[in-house]
Amino acid sequence: MAQGVFIIAEQRGGEIRKVSYEIVSEARRLADSLGQKVTAVLIGSNIKDKAATLGHYGADKVLVADDPRLETYTTDAYVSVIAELVKANDPAIALLGASSQGKDLASRLSARLGVGMAQDCTQFSIEDGNLTATRPIYAGKAYTRVTYTNSSPQMATARPNVMAKNEPDESKTAQIIDATFSLDDGALKTKVADVMKDETEKVDLTEADKIVSGGRGMKGPEGYGILEELADIIGASVGASRSAVDAGWRPHSDQVGQTGKVVSPNLYLACGISGAIQHLAGMSTAKVIVAINKDPDAPIFQKADYGVVDDLFKIVPALTEEFKKVL
Repeated sequence: MAQGVFIIAEQRGGEIRKVSYEIVSEARRLADSLGQKVTAVLIGSNIKDKAATLGHYGADKVLVADDPRLETYTTDAYVSVIAELVKANDPAIALLGASSQGKDLASRLSARLGVGMAQDCTQFSIEDGNLTATRPIYAGKAYTRVTYTNSSPQMATARPNVMAKNEPDESKTAQIIDATFSLDDGALKTKVADVMKDETEKVDLTEADKIVSGGRGMKGPEGYGILEELADIIGASVGASRSAVDAGWRPHSDQVGQTGKVVSPNLYLACGISGAIQHLAGMSTAKVIVAINKDPDAPIFQKADYGVVDDLFKIVPALTEEFKKVL
């Protein structure tokens, strides 16, 4: 009988990503309500020394799949290894982070296992012994509750920055096990030739605690200078709307929205963004939304917790000066 909660941890460059600690914390809560155990799967190369931290957040056991061929993510290799571990351990529930890597991996993994999967979830609960997942639909205008029938494991991905992360407790340790798996070179269709890193070393939008975002109201790429300055002062990342990205003002990696990145920071400051439904779908779960726009009828104000109807080129520098005094 399937039992236990599996989480697939995500690492990049040998460092475990924040969303992994969020999903292992959520898995701990689900497992406690079921009276079962949490098993984390950690994949990479020379990654075993990072496994202990997953125990501090709630994992009872960590299966470490360590192999030079797993150093950088490829769908073929990771799905092959994880599918084998899932079949061998038969968990009742399997959770992943809804990052770009997690979404890619979860889709292929669910197909390989022949089970259903709920993507980009914002809440989980246990009802009648089974997982119930809540996820946004219609570009975030509504939410649906998903239940599973004849699906083992019950798979889902969790939106980053939504699940409450436990405070790490170093007194809690996990059993760390070298996973047994097979990896056929002939089945690996892709190989990573090179990884191009962002030299700015800024926090990825999906993991950012604070985001300062600009839209068409920035008037051009040079307008983002005031947002960069404010972001530096408050420790935020800079985002952009699709219209700004399409105009070539910001790189696609900065795009927030349905066709960009889905973010859930504690603070989202929207400057010169009208609030098209595709953009709102990417940031509506932010804890606090502040909008600055000259148009009082801009749709962004319907989602904002605080709104300023004024010229952003006057308001943003004033905010920056005030934050400099406070911080």
